[in-house]
Amino acid sequence: MESKSSDENCNNPNSELHPSKLMMASHFLRALFRIQHTTTDSSFAGRSRKIRRAAYASMAYSVGTKRSWSSALLRKLRSRSRLRSPNPRRAKYAALPGKPRVARPQQREMDQAQVLRELVPGGTSMDDCRLLEETTDFVRCLSTQVRLMQAVVDSVSI
Repeated sequence: MESKSSDENCNNPNSELHPSKLMMASHFLRALFRIQHTTTDSSFAGRSRKIRRAAYASMAYSVGTKRSWSSALLRKLRSRSRLRSPNPRRAKYAALPGKPRVARPQQREMDQAQVLRELVPGGTSMDDCRLLEETTDFVRCLSTQVRLMQAVVDSVSI
């Protein structure tokens, strides 16, 4: 009996998936479906931006608000969606010329913690220990996201 169940687990690709991975896959595939059926923008850059946003959103939704990086990412995505909503006043101000941007000098040497703070969403408000914990979780979720996207590409290219 035990050998039969282990054989079934080997044949089932979803047997080793954690529920959060299944949730991430489900959110991502639904988002890809919506992008495919509702996108009128056929430019490569526009579709890439939407797919990237969908990947980040599915990753953050699957983790929930128990991690600081996912909360920061969800806040950022929500604020972007509010900014992109049609606003007649925004179109009027978009035509006005803005201030010219002045290049500020780049700091040559940044410590490693500062680099991580810039890479991890919400990292600017963390102490070093918490930053390392959040970074490991963020990298773990990113690697899961890469495996998920690779599985999608592999299944489509067959």
